[in-house]
Formats: sequence, structure tokens, C-alpha cells
Amino acid sequence: MKKMKLFSIMLIGSVLLMACGTNEDETNNQAEDDVTTEENTPTETSEEELQSGEIALTHVEYLSGELGQRIAASETEEEAGQYVKDQFEQLGYETEVQPFTYEKDEESFDSKNIIAFKEGQSEQSIIVGAHFDSVSEGLGVDDNASGVGVMLEAAERLKDIETPYSIIFIGFGAEEVGLKGSNHYVSEMSAKEVEQTVGMINLDSLVSGDKMYVHGSAGENSFIRDLALDLAIEHDLDIEINPGLNADYPEGTTGDWSDHAAFNAAGIPYAYFEATNWEIGDLDGYTQTEEHGSFWHTENDTLEVINDKFPGRVEERLASFSTLLTELLLALEEAE
Repeated sequence: MKKMKLFSIMLIGSVLLMACGTNEDETNNQAEDDVTTEENTPTETSEEELQSGEIALTHVEYLSGELGQRIAASETEEEAGQYVKDQFEQLGYETEVQPFTYEKDEESFDSKNIIAFKEGQSEQSIIVGAHFDSVSEGLGVDDNASGVGVMLEAAERLKDIETPYSIIFIGFGAEEVGLKGSNHYVSEMSAKEVEQTVGMINLDSLVSGDKMYVHGSAGENSFIRDLALDLAIEHDLDIEINPGLNADYPEGTTGDWSDHAAFNAAGIPYAYFEATNWEIGDLDGYTQTEEHGSFWHTENDTLEVINDKFPGRVEERLASFSTLLTELLLALEEAE
């Protein structure tokens, strides 16, 4: 009887050992599979994990470094437009290409606008625009890869967030030859579309200037600029308004030399983000820096030169404007 008990105990023990060994092997194999799977899965960083401005910087680097000059109606302007379209589509936005033809020196040229739509809680919309073409000097970092980068960062950060208004993001073509893209877009708007447009936010030349500004419509239509200034204070952003030292450009306003102009002429309130210095030169905002003059439309409009002259300025400007634009698009309902 003892032998049978001993045999039974030994048999049960062997089975248990075998079972434990099998489970251990399966556990180890599963662990190895998990490690292998984890190692073969690309590491993705969500937009929440990136610091403000970092997304914008990647777009600035691509547009200026990989594409370079993006002269209106050129092959590289076409590539820049395609890049903007691809980014919107990768974010899941419904996109549209709006081609147009313009005349210059009695010749016809082709360009296009790239439009992305984000549905909001209201049928009314906010337009956010930045031109993706550049001049033939420099690499178009400040003017205007910076504006495109900030627009694309806001589009990425807001893609899964419900916004008070619908948002129409627009990459404008051919700005540098007479605001052709924005003029064409406004000319194609119906009376109903104009009526349903709460405002337009223009992003142009954001990284090289001494100071960061938000300009806006005069009078009662200044609500977008005013809200932006409140948000800048709330988020400790060093963004201000044109002090109005030049009587031609009253305090808080600007000239009609960028893509906001056509919207302003149509009676649509606007805000305009810009980095320059309205307190030097002719007091018209054209001279961007006290120490090195202007960067836009010069051979110095490159990341290498701007970073050399003003270390950290590009990152700081992109971070500030990206934060402000994102927060503004979420808060605009409060201004109505």
C-alpha cells in the first residue's frame, strides 16, 4: 500500500512538473513573442507628446530643406501644394484642390489652392490660411514655410477634437506674385459662404522678426485679434499688436499686403499672425529685425542663417504661434 501511495505521489509529481514546465515554456515563448512584436513595431509619438512647435518645425524643414525655393507656377510650388494636400489627407481631412490661372507680363500661369475641411459644431466656419509659395531668394523658411508649418500643426492637434466652428484650412498658391491664390478663393465664394464665414486667420512670416504680433480688423470686427491677445496673456505668450506709430497703420491693424486682404475687402473679419518689428525703419513692419534688417525676400531666409543669427528664435516663434492658433480655434465661440 505504501508502495502504491509512493508510486502515485511520484506519478502525480511528475505530471505536475511536466505541466509546470510546459506552462513556463509557453510563458517564456509568449514573452519572447511579445518582445519580438514590440521590437518590430515602429515607435510612434502622438501629437500630445510633442512640444508645441515641434510638428511645425518638421514641416518647415521639409518645405525649405527638401523642396527649397517654391516659386509661383514652378514645379517645386506644385510639389509643395501636393505635400500640403498629403499632410491633410494623412490626418483624415476631406481635401479639395482649387486650380486657377493668373496673368503676369501678358503670360498665363497655373497654380492652385489646397483646401481641407474640418466639420465643427456649427455650419459657420473659420478660415485658416497660409501661402506655400516663396520668392527666388533664400529658401522661404520665414516666408512662408513657417506659416504652413503652424497651420499643419494646428490641423494635427485638432483633428480629433470637436471645435465650436467648422474650420477651413487653406494652403494658398501664388501669393508672392500678387496674392493670386487668396484673391481667387474669395472670388469663388458665394454670398452664403461669405455670410457663414466668421473670420479668417492669416499666417505669414512667423519666425525671424524681433517681435510677434497679431493684427486684426478695425472697429467691431477686431474680436478675433482681441481674443487672441487675451489668450496670449493667459498662456504667457509674448505676442503683441502693432503700436500704431505710423498713422497709415492704426494701432492693432496692418496693411493689405498678405492673404488676409481679399477677405478683409469682402467684409470678413480677420486676424493676421506675423513676426517683424513695427518700431524700426519706416514703422510699417517691413524691417523685421533691428540687428540684421529683413530676412524675407532675401538670401538670408534660410534655417541656417536665421538659427545662426538668432539661436532658438525659430523654435520659440513656432511654439508660441502654434499654441495661440490651436487655443484660438477652440475658444473663438466665446467671442461671439
